[in-house]
Amino acid sequence: MAEPLIAVVLVLVAGTATAAVLTRDPVRQALVLSVLGVDLAVLFTVLQAPDVALSQLAVGSALTPLLIMLTVRTVGRKSGRKSGRK
Repeated sequence: MAEPLIAVVLVLVAGTATAAVLTRDPVRQALVLSVLGVDLAVLFTVLQAPDVALSQLAVGSALTPLLIMLTVRTVGRKSGRKSGRK
């Protein structure tokens, strides 16, 4: 019963990971990484590892994409200031 569900979730994780690698825009990549974090949390839940799934939800789908978005925003501001100067 669990094997087909594991196979489906693994295909979902593989597809989302491929989308994350192929995405060029850092903002969209952060969003895809968030979805990948949720997919991995579902996989860990199916594999009966709820503690790992909760950690993955916190770090993989919330904290890491947030840090990426904040970094992109900060780098964008600093590069905007440098290009404005002569």
